[in-house]
Amino acid sequence: MAKKKKRSQHHFAPPLFKDVSLIRQSEAEWHVLQQAPMRVPCHVFATDAIRSTLDLTTLRQACNVATLPGIVTASMVMPDAHSGYGFPIGGVAAFDPDAGGVVSAGGVGFDIACGVRTLVTGLTPDDVASKRTELAEALFHAIPCGVGTGGDIILNATSLDAMLEGGAKWAVAQGYGTQADLDHTEEGGHMRGARPEFVSAEARKRFTDQLGTLGSGNHYMEIQRVTDIYDPAAAQAYGIAVDDILLSIHCGSRGLGHQIGTDFLPRMADKTEYFGIDLPEKELACAPILSDLGQEYLGAMRAGINCALANRQVLTHLARDVFNTMFPHARLRLVYDVSHNTCKEEEHVVNGKKRRLFVHRKGATRAFGPGHQELPGFYRSVGQPVIVGGSMGTPSYILAGCESSTKSFCSANHGAGRSMSRTAARKIIHGKDMLSVLERMGISIRTSDMRGIAEEAPDAYKDVNAVVEATELAGLARRVVRAVPLICIKG
Repeated sequence: MAKKKKRSQHHFAPPLFKDVSLIRQSEAEWHVLQQAPMRVPCHVFATDAIRSTLDLTTLRQACNVATLPGIVTASMVMPDAHSGYGFPIGGVAAFDPDAGGVVSAGGVGFDIACGVRTLVTGLTPDDVASKRTELAEALFHAIPCGVGTGGDIILNATSLDAMLEGGAKWAVAQGYGTQADLDHTEEGGHMRGARPEFVSAEARKRFTDQLGTLGSGNHYMEIQRVTDIYDPAAAQAYGIAVDDILLSIHCGSRGLGHQIGTDFLPRMADKTEYFGIDLPEKELACAPILSDLGQEYLGAMRAGINCALANRQVLTHLARDVFNTMFPHARLRLVYDVSHNTCKEEEHVVNGKKRRLFVHRKGATRAFGPGHQELPGFYRSVGQPVIVGGSMGTPSYILAGCESSTKSFCSANHGAGRSMSRTAARKIIHGKDMLSVLERMGISIRTSDMRGIAEEAPDAYKDVNAVVEATELAGLARRVVRAVPLICIKG
């Protein structure tokens, strides 16, 4: 009997990266110089205030990403970055398939295509003030939320496949929205190249009753009031004015997306030696984009993107029902829907040449600048809306992509970024106390889990105002709209 080949251990030998010194390039950009075995440097977008929030683990993770095959230009760190699984959250990296580039499940994240959509309601602050408690209660009872919570929509095998293939486009065809919703959604609400056959039975099982559910953690449905307009031309294009009442929905692909990551990470790790890839950290498990495994993951991940797009579309439908009942004059018009936690095939210019790249954005948002051909015509002159969510008691922002965002492969931050872990937050923040504080601020919170209030409290996050300032100074996106919360529905 032939002896079983002993598995090599050097494929997961982590470099120390003792020197992660940040070399200043401008007011809001720093570099970590390339050092073996890094293939490219790291570019860190941060002001002095944000730089002080970046811990060593986050920077070392960015250096680890820079060692992956086929990476182009740099491993990038957005202003809201903090440590994650493999890639830092707030990490961006682009890979060239023709240069051996890889796709990494850890570089996408478990909550595939978690994202935000914002709608203008047509209501006034007085409308909401007169029925704030009733509206909070109605939304909380209409929107299923919480860990593992299911909804009333049950998908059979056929309808689940159709949803994974069609995304929000499928949802609209089922009566859960309009063509205008699709026109104002990334990818037109439908991610091409989805391969539902590569989504496991366990992932399917986890989503059978989860369409139109909010989930838990940092996911929310929030009613907001616009307080400031920074770019009148862009705000006009987006159809937003001071004192407008907005509805923002932040959620993703729920258990299905999480299971896709859970399924593919060990498969990628097991194939590392076969592919001849030396990894500094097992959590960076990956596969060549052009390999069978890489293509299977991309097909499953794209199905996960469609799942998230469909989920946000159905949640929009449920919210519209509540608003139409309480405010017959309300008209919930979608401004835009943007995803983070994705890997998308895009064309970018590198060193003067167009290249087909696969851009990982983990906790980062696409931010196409003015004139980009993939933007809908009504936003092409001002740039893509970039929605940056706050945390219950803090403002949210809508930014616009800049021409200079090409330096980050047209990427910007997606939120404020955590400043402490969920475990640490629970130890020092009490959910009931936080509810009282927020109520005194005029913010009504409804939740199914008091622990989530502590974990997602404003003090557990970086200052979103400082993060957005760094994003603008770095030239990744510019401020257009600021809004503050009035009602927040949490899982």
